[in-house]
Amino acid sequence: MPEILKDPRRARVSIALVFALHGSVTGTFATRIPWIQHHLDLGPGQLGLALVMPAIGSSLAMPLAGRIVHRFGGRAATGALVTLWCLSLALPALAPSLPLLCLSLLVYGATAGMADVAMNAQGVEIEERLGRSIMSGLHGMWSVGTLLASAVGVLAAHQNLDARLQLAITAGVLAVLAQLVSRQLPDIRSKPGEEAPPHFALPPRSALAIGLVGFCAVFAEGASMDWSGVYLRDVTGASATVAAAAYTAFALTMAVSRLAGDAAIRRLGPVPATRISGAIATVGGLLVVFADTPWLAIPGFALIGIGIAVVVPLAFAAAGRTGGNPSQAIAGVATVTYTSSLIAPAVIGVLAEATSLSVSFALVTLLAAALILSAGALRRPPAPVDPAQRPAGGPAAAVEGVPSNARR
Repeated sequence: MPEILKDPRRARVSIALVFALHGSVTGTFATRIPWIQHHLDLGPGQLGLALVMPAIGSSLAMPLAGRIVHRFGGRAATGALVTLWCLSLALPALAPSLPLLCLSLLVYGATAGMADVAMNAQGVEIEERLGRSIMSGLHGMWSVGTLLASAVGVLAAHQNLDARLQLAITAGVLAVLAQLVSRQLPDIRSKPGEEAPPHFALPPRSALAIGLVGFCAVFAEGASMDWSGVYLRDVTGASATVAAAAYTAFALTMAVSRLAGDAAIRRLGPVPATRISGAIATVGGLLVVFADTPWLAIPGFALIGIGIAVVVPLAFAAAGRTGGNPSQAIAGVATVTYTSSLIAPAVIGVLAEATSLSVSFALVTLLAAALILSAGALRRPPAPVDPAQRPAGGPAAAVEGVPSNARR
């Protein structure tokens, strides 16, 4: 019997904590970016160049994660990669110059991407063996980790704590926690005789359609996270405090929706859930585009957060079910999906410069609407049935623990 079935509760709690730790690194770093900018006396363009490096590092390193998982197994690979990601948190604040900051953020992004693939592959395997959706809740725990860590970071910044000291201590504490938590993960390994994925490969064809669904969701997420405050200030004339509330509304609704999303996915199935999500995000985008006051724009950003919350978890889950090596398929989907986070802020900025921010968010709205049309890529494949166990004269029995409508 696979280990996960012996203690499913421990497996689910352990992987949820891994996701929370991964989010904690992101939330901690985000709050100390102003300190790093001031410490190195960087202009907006220089800082923007540096902040592109994590996405580049992730995109380059993600394809390697599949081979690492295949070679060492899910437990060891996830534990090692998440620990390295936690330790890399200390690097950016220690960089004495812009070139070294870019290099440190390249490493930071590479470890982030590989850890992301490993923990999502582990989550998909656990979900499949449990026979019910958990991926949305896992990504919700990532959002919770981000929010909690950012609150600690804001407090440290308010106390004028040196970021080099804070990030070093936080990196050490999170790395120790990653080691402790990962020991409780099930040791999911590749099937005997399964061919190792290549060191580097383009995303498999099966991952492209799924990746494009994630691309649309992450584009809307990145645009909203980076531009919501600017939109409220410049388009609706909101104060700085009210403008900040747009991001808070977006982040909170996305976190809550992810935590609650598994129940909806189990009831509706991945394809209907994605179509409803796309419709909600589209309504939110329309509110933003036509908003002339903050009190229309803020609910719009909140609806975008609700709408896209479960799409990326569903994309990873769908990738893990495409057959072959799950971690390789997830790496392919992640590469396509997270390319969106690399280009979204720049595309919004260029389009806004040429036209307006309202037109830029019309593009976001169109991509949200595309989720309604492309949701079919996330359809579950038919569950394999042992002919010896097929009821005579009747349809194949449902997979244990998975309602029939969840396989659409």
